[in-house]
Amino acid sequence: MPRKMFVIFGASNILWMVFTVSQAFKIETFPENRIVAQIGDVVSLTCRTTGSFPKDPEIHLSGPLEVGKPVTVTCLVPDVYPFDRLEMNLLKGNHLLQNKDFVEPMERKSLETKSLEVTFTPTNEDIGKALVCQAKLHIDEIDFKPKERETTKKLQVYISPKNTVISVNPSTRLQEGGSVTMTCSSEGLPAPQILWSKKLDNGNLQLLSGNSTLTLIAMRTEDSGIYVCEGVNQVGKNGKEVELIVQEKPFTVEISPGPQIVAQIGDSVVLTCGVTGCESPSFTWRTQVDSPLSGKVKTEGSKSTLTLSPVGFENEHSYLCTVTCGRKKVEKGIKVDLYSFPRDPEIEMSGLPVNGNPVTVSCRVPNVYPSDRLEIELLKGESIIGNKNFLENIDKKYLETESLDMTFIPTTEDTGTVLVCLAKLHIDEMEFEPKQRQSTQTLYVNVAPRDTTILVSPSSILEEGSSVNMTCSSNGLPAPKILWSRQLNNGHLQPLSENSTLTLTSTKMEDSGVYVCEGINQAGIDRKEVELIIQVAPKDIQLTAFPSESVKEGDTVIISCTCGNVPKTWIILKKKAETGDTVLQSRDGAYTIHKVQLEDAGVYECESKNEVGLQLRSLTLDVKGRGNYQDYFSPELLVLYCSSSLIIPAIGMIIYFARRANMKGSYSLVEAQKSKV
Repeated sequence: MPRKMFVIFGASNILWMVFTVSQAFKIETFPENRIVAQIGDVVSLTCRTTGSFPKDPEIHLSGPLEVGKPVTVTCLVPDVYPFDRLEMNLLKGNHLLQNKDFVEPMERKSLETKSLEVTFTPTNEDIGKALVCQAKLHIDEIDFKPKERETTKKLQVYISPKNTVISVNPSTRLQEGGSVTMTCSSEGLPAPQILWSKKLDNGNLQLLSGNSTLTLIAMRTEDSGIYVCEGVNQVGKNGKEVELIVQEKPFTVEISPGPQIVAQIGDSVVLTCGVTGCESPSFTWRTQVDSPLSGKVKTEGSKSTLTLSPVGFENEHSYLCTVTCGRKKVEKGIKVDLYSFPRDPEIEMSGLPVNGNPVTVSCRVPNVYPSDRLEIELLKGESIIGNKNFLENIDKKYLETESLDMTFIPTTEDTGTVLVCLAKLHIDEMEFEPKQRQSTQTLYVNVAPRDTTILVSPSSILEEGSSVNMTCSSNGLPAPKILWSRQLNNGHLQPLSENSTLTLTSTKMEDSGVYVCEGINQAGIDRKEVELIIQVAPKDIQLTAFPSESVKEGDTVIISCTCGNVPKTWIILKKKAETGDTVLQSRDGAYTIHKVQLEDAGVYECESKNEVGLQLRSLTLDVKGRGNYQDYFSPELLVLYCSSSLIIPAIGMIIYFARRANMKGSYSLVEAQKSKV
């Protein structure tokens, strides 16, 4: 019985060990489900696990493997259980460096990371070997795989740079402008990188190159100093120094185009400073008075140029070119003088030359400098008509436009004569061309239009429907252009024609008016007017009685005669009688009868006439007396009734003849009885 108890206790212990780490690995049991056993029998439980030894060991180094310097290697086994069954071996190649068993008691049932550390000093023989970390988990009572793991790491052994060597060609002592090549080599594993530097005055290093060969060309004295070569790799560096001495070399400086240059304002000026005998010169430009340079400097090799473009007053200085070659400096100067005389003079006139009219000629010299050296002459043909100097402009430092103005009276004899404007810039100390310019202009003297005349055919007074020709001529030089216009009521001119003859056909009364002919050329305008009168026979006569043609005795009646749209028409009002016509004193065609009487009754006639013809109109005024009224069937009323029956047809006839008169333009009761007009 006690023996059976022990067997059960051992199985329980194994199960407990497995279950405590069940979360870190996979467990398989057999049988899988619950088992029923009789007390006293033997029960066999099978458990298989994976994951109690999950990863290969890890190899870590404390630093790079450098020959001769100790390094610590750590072999690490992560997440192992039970670690008291773990054994670790560390090998270098086939040589066992160390072995370790972890037999200390476990204080708690958990995953642990165990490690093995070994310190050794690499040698050249270690190159190409490998480190091997082996881990074994001795658990025979549990069936799992793997029970042994290992990791291999190939050794990368380094050798710090050493034996650094510098070779210099041709020498460490050089002439200014010369070249030198320095080659550096260094031993190490891996092969060291070569770095070239120059030691500065403060002791710091200025990196120059990462190549084994350093070539310096066009050496200057400031290139003298200590140059350092360093061999560098991952584990160290090794350096070597060499001192170079650069000696000065004599040189000469020339500046062109010479000690002085004369330039026109606005042009481009190039000053050139050249050096011989110095392979690596340094150039600087400045003005003698230390004003702004106001130019563009370009340096190539042994030549430097200063371009002043466009050159202006700010560039009128002495310029200095300083050349530095090593520690030596040489300075040369050049003076820039300016002038401006860019264009020929300009001849302008205050107006066209017109015969007999004064005209001012202006001779202008634009943008001239220095203007105090300028002289202007104006000639007409061979005669000098004007001369001027500008000495008052001395010390003026800006561009001036100067002019000479002369006034003369041209005549027709001046036509073809040449005006000459001559400008001279008196600067003998400056070499430039031209110092004299001139312009010419041929005179063409104009004659303003004059003697303008108008011929009207057949006459300026016409009957309506006639035609008329109006011809205009004008004298002048050049020949005037003819322009016909009509003067409107507001005084403005309405252009009609540019022909010398203006023709109007089938004229109407509205064509009457003032017609203007203008002779025009560059020198002026001359005009002539003619009044055209279109006469029209009277028409559209209206003769009326107000308030009616039938009034009562004592009333006031106004007899009025009008003639439409016919100017200068005479209107005569008459009263017809067998004993003779009476001319009435009318005003504006109207005659007023106050307190009309029976004797005022009768026929009234209007006569409208002008030079072309006349037209008549008449009406009958009926005046009724104010006596006692008779019975309705009195003889007088009966007579009036019978008369009205005759008057109505008469009125109809009058209306008919009036309409015919309107269609023909005129009508008269008197003329209606005649056979012809």
